[in-house]
Amino acid sequence: MSSDLPRTAVPLGITDPVERARAELKAALAAIEEKANVPKRAARATRRAQVSAREFADRNPSGAVVAAVGVAAAIGLVVWGAVRLYTR
Repeated sequence: MSSDLPRTAVPLGITDPVERARAELKAALAAIEEKANVPKRAARATRRAQVSAREFADRNPSGAVVAAVGVAAAIGLVVWGAVRLYTR
């Protein structure tokens, strides 16, 4: 089996029906695992967001500062609103 083939793919050229069925089952189980593994998917999304944010900050430092202040203000407003609703 080729090492550059994704775990969720079935290799071509398998002529034995039993081996082909095993390969298809293995690929299907790997696909289910990838889809159901929410923490792993969240970690990948977080890494992509971090890389994107760093690239943005490198290209536009002042825009990154404005974005950070805006995000902090939005989070502060949400927390303030939640506390206000809770205390009423």
